[in-house]
Amino acid sequence: MTPRERVLAILHGKQPDQVPWFGDLDYWASALVGRKQKPSNFKQSSDYINWHRHLRVGFYLQGYFPFKTIIENCKVTEWQEANNKFRKIETPRGNLQECWTYIPESFTEAPTEHLVKSEADLPAYAYMHDNTRYEPDYEFAYKRLEQIGDMGVLLCYLPKSPFMQMVALDSGIMNVTMMYMNDRLLFESALAAVKKSHDRAAEIAVASPAEVLMIPENLSSEVVGPNFFDLYMKNYHVYWAYRIKTAGKFSYVHLDGTLKGLLKQQCQTGVSVVEAMTPAPVGDVAVAEWENYSNGTNSIMWGGIPGIYFTDLVSDEEFDRHTIEVINVMKQRPRYVLGVADQVPPDGLERRVMRVSELVDQYGKY
Repeated sequence: MTPRERVLAILHGKQPDQVPWFGDLDYWASALVGRKQKPSNFKQSSDYINWHRHLRVGFYLQGYFPFKTIIENCKVTEWQEANNKFRKIETPRGNLQECWTYIPESFTEAPTEHLVKSEADLPAYAYMHDNTRYEPDYEFAYKRLEQIGDMGVLLCYLPKSPFMQMVALDSGIMNVTMMYMNDRLLFESALAAVKKSHDRAAEIAVASPAEVLMIPENLSSEVVGPNFFDLYMKNYHVYWAYRIKTAGKFSYVHLDGTLKGLLKQQCQTGVSVVEAMTPAPVGDVAVAEWENYSNGTNSIMWGGIPGIYFTDLVSDEEFDRHTIEVINVMKQRPRYVLGVADQVPPDGLERRVMRVSELVDQYGKY
C-alpha cells in the first residue's frame, strides 16, 4: 500500500497493511532553506514531495491557510528593524502594536511584544476583528493536491480557536489570565468578536480543496487546562469538527505538549485526529497509555516519536528502542498513525528519518 492508502484506511476506520508513518518536516526544511542547502522555493515545489518519497515518509503538513486576511477601516503599518518585524494597527478604539523577533540560530521567530497587552487593548482588538474579512485563496491547494499523488493527503488550516489565537499569538497565557481575572465581561466580548471573524474564515477553509482540515492550536495542558478548555475552546472544536465531518472531510487538532490535562476532553469533541502527540519520556504519557485517555472514543492518535529523537542528542540504540516500542503498541489496533512529535528540528538527521520506515517495515505489520 502507498502512504496515502494507509492513512486513508485509518481515517475511514479500516486496517491497512502496516502502521502508517507520516512526518512533519516543515521546520527542518525551513532550516535547510535558511542554510541555502535547499532552494528558496523548495517547500512549495514538487521537489519537496519527492524529498518525502526519498525519505519514505508520508506527507500531510504544509502550514497553509486557504484564505486571505484583509483588515479594513484600520491603518496597518508594518516595518522591519534588523531581526525584529513590527506591525501597528490603528483603530478608532485605540492602537495595537506587536513585534516578532527572528532567531537565526534556530530558524524561528516568536513574539517579543504582544499585540494585546492588557484589557485596555481589548476594544481595539475587537474592532480589528469586526472589520476583518476573508477571501478564498485556493490556488496553492490545487497545486499541492496535484503534487502529493500517492505520498499523502492535502491538509489546510482553519484559524485557531479565539482563545488560542490570544494565548499562542496575540497576547500570551499570562496576559490572557490577567485579562480574564480583571475584566471577564470585556475579555469575553473580545473573544466573541474574534469568533465571528474566525467563523467566516473557517467556512472558507472547509470549502477549500483540502481533504483534511486542522485547527492548529499548539495545545499543551500545562498552559491550557480543563477549565479554560471547557469555557472557551470546547464548543469551537465541537462545532467545527461537526462541520468538517458533514463536509465529508476529516478534522485534526494539534496537541503537541503535555497530555494528561486535556487529552480526554479533546477526544470528546468529535475530532477525527489528535495530532503530534508527544509521549514519555519527553511528554507525560507513554504511548501504551494513550488509549486510556480516549474515553471510549475513536479519535485517531497521531505522533509518538519526539522531535529530539531525530538528532544526535539521542543515541541510535535509544532511537531504535523507543521507535520499536511505539510501533508495537500502534500495530495492536488501527487507530494510530506514527508521526513526529511535533517536528523534525533543524539539526535533524536524514538517516534517522529513513530509519523509521525500515523499522515500520520490520515491526509494523498488523
